[in-house]
Amino acid sequence: MSLGGGAIVARALADEGIRYTFGIPGTHNIELYDALAAAGRVRPVLVTDEQSASFMADGVWRASGELACVNLVPGAGLTHALSGIAEAFLDNVPLLVLGCGIRRDSAKAYQLHAIDQLAVAAPVTKGTFLIKQGADLYSGIRRACALARSGAPGPVMVEVPAELYLFQHGGADLAWSPPPPDAAVPQAREIERAAALLNDPRIRPLVYLGLGAARAGADLVHLAERLQAPVATTFQGKGVFPESHPLFLWNGFGAAAPPFARRVAGQRNATLAIGCRFGEVATGSYGLTPPQPLIQVDIDPAVLGRNYPVALGVTADAAEFVRALLPHLRPRPADAELAAQIREGHADVWGGALEKAGGTKVTPARLLKSLQDALGPETIFTADSGNGLFLAMEWLRLERPGRFLAPVDYSCMGYAVPAALGAKLARPEAPVVALVGDGAFLMTGLELLTAASQNIPVAVFVLRDRELAQIAQFQETALGRKTASVLPDYDLASLARGMGVTYHRLGADAGVPEALALVCETLAAGRPIVVDTAIDYAAPTFFTAGVVRANFGRLPWGDRLRFAARALTRKLFG
Repeated sequence: MSLGGGAIVARALADEGIRYTFGIPGTHNIELYDALAAAGRVRPVLVTDEQSASFMADGVWRASGELACVNLVPGAGLTHALSGIAEAFLDNVPLLVLGCGIRRDSAKAYQLHAIDQLAVAAPVTKGTFLIKQGADLYSGIRRACALARSGAPGPVMVEVPAELYLFQHGGADLAWSPPPPDAAVPQAREIERAAALLNDPRIRPLVYLGLGAARAGADLVHLAERLQAPVATTFQGKGVFPESHPLFLWNGFGAAAPPFARRVAGQRNATLAIGCRFGEVATGSYGLTPPQPLIQVDIDPAVLGRNYPVALGVTADAAEFVRALLPHLRPRPADAELAAQIREGHADVWGGALEKAGGTKVTPARLLKSLQDALGPETIFTADSGNGLFLAMEWLRLERPGRFLAPVDYSCMGYAVPAALGAKLARPEAPVVALVGDGAFLMTGLELLTAASQNIPVAVFVLRDRELAQIAQFQETALGRKTASVLPDYDLASLARGMGVTYHRLGADAGVPEALALVCETLAAGRPIVVDTAIDYAAPTFFTAGVVRANFGRLPWGDRLRFAARALTRKLFG
């Protein structure tokens, strides 16, 4: 059988269960696009910028667990997409980066788009693959996808030279035997050691969960209840543990958490950390200290004990570890005092957030709670780097993973809008809301044109304060003035009209019910909507305040006094 390279690649993508490719076609890969159209099994989605392509593919996986493809022309296609690829790399999101290469059957130099793409991609991918002959197209792509999903997941890049798309390949091998899954089962002696420590009646553990624990599902609830332990999560782990549960503490537990969460965590004398790395963002700039002894469980051995010393480090799949551990744990009696502390703490936090509602701007906690009430528990929220991410983390209450999609460890602006489109394509039955700052919207907001042209109904709330809010708050607090963080204003209504997207202005809390009614109506009609939201950022998030405290507290005393005096002088005298 003789097949064109495009047809072979299209077959490999479909056999991998990939439903979408995201990108912009070019002269080098038009044969692939033609083959995708002919086969009809994989939908190519045209984007306005390749940065958005990588964010969309990221959103597909985070929302559904399905692999998606970033389909790139040589050179600029890759470099434009690199920000989203790096985000996926640091956040452990598997992507197939399908890069087209220049022709290698020519001896000519200085070809169009010619750069060493694999060298560019190598630092932000799990692996790079160069397909050298047509016989290797199918197996090469399948092998790369297996690597992307395995262990600690992440993006991989496959470069297909342009001539392989142009030519027919006889005897193409379409057979593939995937490698057996690595269950990463914990060793019996590790389970015994963990159980012995946790069963000690003097031990009052804290459970700390990251996204790596997501597959453990309901077993995490059984674990917390058996240990009678408060549960904190990382940002990416938000929703891994149901946040309506009486033992849910907060997304974090150090200086970047509210006082009640810090008090509860401070009363514990051990930590069981599962599927997390103790990264800078999750820890509020390392503003927490895990109660010792620390048991850390992760599928990636490199993270164990990397930032905090461990009494026991276990390399294992989180679900396998929890499943093996549960039968060895002795159930503890219900801790009514702990439950009351957590319940009253959450009530105080909500009361403080909502007491100023009803003013001339939109209160973040009121907006986010109303959104969840109106759209339901299956709603997927995407957030962007900045204040919107931390507000969403603090005021959304999620019951399952895959409902909070945000750029965390790379913290790349421009994520929310394209990721929302990817999430909606992957989960068409779920409402999808993007929370994007007005600065981040300027980067990838034109993907609303993609939403309108391809009938992808998402709600985009542009949180308008006309500043780069997170940086402006840091500058105001630490420096006493703002520099290059105030945005030029823009007419969002005209932009929305030009892209064929429904527009609504939300100026104050009183308008929230009307805005949400229009959002529900527009999404039900299958259309995207943008809501121009006059967000009230007057109160800093717990995260922002905590990060400032954590970093300030690590400075030598002389520098603390110098920074404090400078900020105070500028505030008093301008």
